[in-house]
Amino acid sequence: MVDKLTPEQRRRAMRAVKGKNTSLERKVSSAFHRRGWRYRRNYKFLPGKPDFVFTRARVVVFVDGDFWHGWRYPSWRHKMSDFWRAKIEGNRARDRRNFAKLRRRGWFVIRLWGHEVDRDLDACVERVAALLERARAAGKSTEPSDS
Repeated sequence: MVDKLTPEQRRRAMRAVKGKNTSLERKVSSAFHRRGWRYRRNYKFLPGKPDFVFTRARVVVFVDGDFWHGWRYPSWRHKMSDFWRAKIEGNRARDRRNFAKLRRRGWFVIRLWGHEVDRDLDACVERVAALLERARAAGKSTEPSDS
């Protein structure tokens, strides 16, 4: 893949990408608030600093960008330079490690992809609601919200 930007322009553009409070996270957060759900944001005490944590239900939600976390990565990895291939593969490996650590600690983990949030936010929120209900039914919580 040929980059149309100079290295300095690309560097500046990539540095501008935020890791917290992204537009996707704000959309999801607003939808959660409309439901009256309470949660923690970017919880640094858990592996991967999940974007949303429902502590009582022991549910974590990651809202991941398609590019940075490699949605359908095998189909486009051949187009990447070595640098970006290593970066994205590293992100994917870290995600797998963090998800496994969380599951071993008894947390329910759900990932919402950026394109899913953009395409159908309500369906994404319903997936989280179903997982909160499942966690509650498993005896991890007495209510789906985290007060």
